[in-house]
Amino acid sequence: MDHYAGVDLGATNIRSAVADEDGTILATARRSTPGGPTGIDVTEAVLRTLREACSMADVDPGEVRAAGIGSFGPFDLAEGTVENPANLPDTVETIPLTGPIGELIDSDRVYLHNDTIAGVIGERFHADRNPDDMVYLTISSGIGAGVAVDGNVLSGWDGNAGEVGHMTLDPEGLRTCGCGHDGHWEAYCSGNNIPEYARLLYTDAQGMETSLPIEDPDFSAADVFERADDDEFARYVIDQVSHWNAMGVANLVHAYAPLVVYVGGAVAINNPELTLEPVREKLEEMVFVNVPDIQLTTLGDDVVLHGAVASALTRGTGDRTRMRR
Repeated sequence: MDHYAGVDLGATNIRSAVADEDGTILATARRSTPGGPTGIDVTEAVLRTLREACSMADVDPGEVRAAGIGSFGPFDLAEGTVENPANLPDTVETIPLTGPIGELIDSDRVYLHNDTIAGVIGERFHADRNPDDMVYLTISSGIGAGVAVDGNVLSGWDGNAGEVGHMTLDPEGLRTCGCGHDGHWEAYCSGNNIPEYARLLYTDAQGMETSLPIEDPDFSAADVFERADDDEFARYVIDQVSHWNAMGVANLVHAYAPLVVYVGGAVAINNPELTLEPVREKLEEMVFVNVPDIQLTTLGDDVVLHGAVASALTRGTGDRTRMRR
């Protein structure tokens, strides 16, 4: 039997999986992502995690035909590396991935993707209809999207397509994004930025009372969602966040005409009614083309890992008709 592997490389954790030729995951392994001191340390942690998954599945790494990787970027696809990642210390300049993993499994079939692109590959592979036109959108600590159009997963020439969180939505640029630019979607709606946006709104709330711990250094997006039922200001913040989310999704719809938009990430998964439902309600008045189906991801927190495995099985597309045999 042929075997395939997937790796989900995040800033916090590394997860690896080994699957059979039908995509059924046989074993997974997990470890914390090291903060360096160099990129090679991250590479070695990835390899250890993949070896552990193989061991748990009783599969020799050399029996793995292909591997997919879903990772933070940015990438140098020609070299198969992550270059100067923003979410790890500055000493981590280059993280080699495709070469070392290819050596481990003795195969050149190693596919490197942005994590949200891995997400859309996973959704395509596991969707009942396997739609040719779809989006996977993550609303988490950051915002990003993987897009498939006419059956083609859009990666971009450098592998960095899908950074929709850095789409400018607010021309007044009232919020500065973590990337340093103003008015980006992520600056208003990501889990990391909702607290700062709430503080900005509170300064203009004209005395609106709230039980939110606005001044607490540990004030979080979770506080806003948890108090939405009984706090007027919390509901106001969520309404404003919903406006920007709907605008961002409307831009994706006008650009790519998806049949379905699957939404994942911690903010959406933990608060589907307060995240997805307002977008569904607002899209009708924002979109003049066909309005897609907006659904919560069916793969939960495993969407990137499933996508990495599906990439190995389908030559990086998620199309089940291209599964390796």
